[in-house]
Amino acid sequence: MIIRPASRTDAPKIAEIWNEMITGTLFTSTTALKEASSIAGLIAQGQSFFVAEVEGEVVGFSTFSQFRNGPGYANSMEHSIVIREGFSGQKIGAHLMEAVEKKALSDGHRTMIAGISSVNSRAQAFHQKQGYVYAGTLKDVGYKDDRWLDLILMQKML
Repeated sequence: MIIRPASRTDAPKIAEIWNEMITGTLFTSTTALKEASSIAGLIAQGQSFFVAEVEGEVVGFSTFSQFRNGPGYANSMEHSIVIREGFSGQKIGAHLMEAVEKKALSDGHRTMIAGISSVNSRAQAFHQKQGYVYAGTLKDVGYKDDRWLDLILMQKML
């Protein structure tokens, strides 16, 4: 396994993996699909994306950005980690998390926040194992597939 910074040429694979999660799970409340061109633009603008390669194939990615808009939140980041189905249990998520946390810390950020769908108990356990603590539950804030979803917030001080 190789973890490396993503390039714009990785954008189609990142979009594919992200869209599989969007269309196939309740792990996100969004139904808006990601476009490779938009992801390539974010990478070109300097947003940090990392990819995990297994035998030359991109099987997951991580990224982070400011938690909320405005200068008061400039040092509070929120991350996304998505791994292709069938590649869990190989520590890919832990390595992708390490990459975003190291980059955020080196950029001078103070905290990393995870917003996790309440139906994704594996992600909650994963984040706890990575040192994240429960910060709250937002009830019925997501709606997808005729179902209301809670959002679990977890946080780690960098």
